[in-house]
Amino acid sequence: MAHIALTIAGSDSGGGAGIQADLKAMSALGVYGASVITAVTAQNTQAVTAVHGIPLDVISAQIEAVLTDLDVGAIKIGMLATPEIIQKVAKAIDGYAGPVVLDPVMIAKSGDALLQQDAVLTLREVLLPRATVLTPNLPEAARLLQNETAKTPEQMFRQGQDLVALGAKAVLMKGGHATGEVCHDLLIDTSGVIGDFKALRNGTKNTHGTGCTLSSSIAAGLARGLDLIPAVAQAHGYLQGAIARADELEIGSGHGPVHHFHEVWGA
Repeated sequence: MAHIALTIAGSDSGGGAGIQADLKAMSALGVYGASVITAVTAQNTQAVTAVHGIPLDVISAQIEAVLTDLDVGAIKIGMLATPEIIQKVAKAIDGYAGPVVLDPVMIAKSGDALLQQDAVLTLREVLLPRATVLTPNLPEAARLLQNETAKTPEQMFRQGQDLVALGAKAVLMKGGHATGEVCHDLLIDTSGVIGDFKALRNGTKNTHGTGCTLSSSIAAGLARGLDLIPAVAQAHGYLQGAIARADELEIGSGHGPVHHFHEVWGA
């Protein structure tokens, strides 16, 4: 029987992030991906030019359709543009007992905003306590905490602890926006740092969809029955391979996508 993961997120017409990246990553890792679309974006490697939220009743109907029929092993939640959508998703998954990976998508790689300012507090109060693991980059973590962006490993750790204190069972503080030759992703729970995932920084500009890909890869691992630490380790290794091969794709003229199927086919 297939392992199943569900992604609840926005659609990226350019195919590099959002629902499209999630389904590619899940498929690459041997997991059947189901999807609930919360918003449609007009987006490519250069910019987001339009965002259209899906009607609330359609969002909840999609979630109900999937959860009442498919044996979902894990849920990944990505782009939720408005407080109303956040509230609707939280209510729709209220009876779901499995692991939830929450990726607090706020800004596209192009710099365009994907989460309204008034939605940040709602996300923090309504969905963050539901997260098995929260996967913010450093600016997202700072915005959730209404704090300055962490610049040191010590600040990353403290902010991760603060997010756990808000209710997340664990937080993966992603160090992609930090400096230094080595990038550190710190996995933190109530006991402290339970994982430090390291990688040499890659100078490629083709990193569109890295956050979506990492969070959906973690969900794929959890759907396959892995515990959190090995699920994050597997996802981290997979993403590093996808980034390393990203330049082979030559997609668009801006921030191109990572190579989700780098282990399957070459460009």
